[in-house]
Amino acid sequence: MLNVALPKGRLGDKVYELFASIGFSCDLYNDQSRKLVIESKENGVRYFLVKPSDVAIYVEHGAADIGVVGKDILLEDNADVYELLDLGFGKCRVAVCGLNGYVEDRNSVLRVATKFTNIAKQYYASKNRDIEIIHLNGSIELAPILGLSDVIVDIVETGSTLRENNLHVMTDIVPISARLIANKASYKFKYDMITEIAEKLGRVGQ
Repeated sequence: MLNVALPKGRLGDKVYELFASIGFSCDLYNDQSRKLVIESKENGVRYFLVKPSDVAIYVEHGAADIGVVGKDILLEDNADVYELLDLGFGKCRVAVCGLNGYVEDRNSVLRVATKFTNIAKQYYASKNRDIEIIHLNGSIELAPILGLSDVIVDIVETGSTLRENNLHVMTDIVPISARLIANKASYKFKYDMITEIAEKLGRVGQ
């Protein structure tokens, strides 16, 4: 039985459709009860529906053999897993954003509001820039509007939320997309199955 950690929501639905298309369908997936663990013995697969930010944790600790997670989470959490494949969807980017007209004062410590504290620290360390991290979990765009921070580091997809709040992208940090990951022990003991899945998913995604 292959254990697969799927992110809840639209991303998980898309990932399931991909897995189903290569032979790992599960009739119970579309059950309105939305159980958190569903399996198909005939297809040898068991799916766990978990919070997107927790997928890598389940895979790293061996509760799941493989999973699909955003590159932003892998970078932020520094998960000890194998990254096998860029699935090519869920595309967005992590970027530095600020108010329209904002000019950075290079002589002062830069106040950065973000939930991606590690990504922000690594980025600004590479620039030898002194920063103060203000960790927020939501509505990060409010921080510069209310004077809590100078800039934000956040996920940007279309940029519409930024424009609606008088903000703009100042610098792109890293592109993001959905990635197939594997537990290191599972990759060793279920190598043939996992590599076959990665190859099939790669062909489907092309």
